[in-house]
Amino acid sequence: MPVPRSNRPHFTARVIRGLASANNVAVVVSSNDMFAQHVTRLSGDDVTFDDVENTIVALQRAGILSRVQAVRLQARYLRENRP
Repeated sequence: MPVPRSNRPHFTARVIRGLASANNVAVVVSSNDMFAQHVTRLSGDDVTFDDVENTIVALQRAGILSRVQAVRLQARYLRENRP
């Protein structure tokens, strides 16, 4: 009997990495990204994305994912990786 998706750790991360690989999408940090990160940090909201979340952003920028798809994938990824 197959294991339900929610019980497979890192399933969504593998899907995201596979989607990026299949579409030749790589994470490239722009000067605007660096600026936004510094502004966010200085405002007291130190938010940092890991490599998988940065890949989701890259997939959206490349037009592979819509904004809604990106948000849903990130939410699913975060749910799977909750402590």
